[in-house]
Amino acid sequence: QVPLVESGGGLVQAGGSLRLACAASLRTFSAYVMAWFRQAPGKERDFVAVISGSGSMVDYADSVKGRFTISRSNVENTVWLQMNSLKPEDTAVYYCAAGGSLARSRAFYSTWGQGTQVTVSS
Repeated sequence: QVPLVESGGGLVQAGGSLRLACAASLRTFSAYVMAWFRQAPGKERDFVAVISGSGSMVDYADSVKGRFTISRSNVENTVWLQMNSLKPEDTAVYYCAAGGSLARSRAFYSTWGQGTQVTVSS
């Protein structure tokens, strides 16, 4: 059983919206900090957003602040990334990750999904 499975990616025009989902098969899901990262071709995998286990604390990369919203349900074992006002530079493979600390560094996350492609056309 794959621990994290992302869905919801696709092709959208600039200014549009997408909602990504990450379904988790993790014991005690609420104990995990959940994050979204993204990786554009030829670039590093970068932090996008993170949410604490309870959902009470969030953090965003400056490049997405005010446009993206991370949320979670500890009943549905799912974390979402609502992406609005999308720009061509948001084009990337988006990954969800599970870890133990509210951190922006990839090093703090031990479990990763397979990724979902988001393409924003101009």
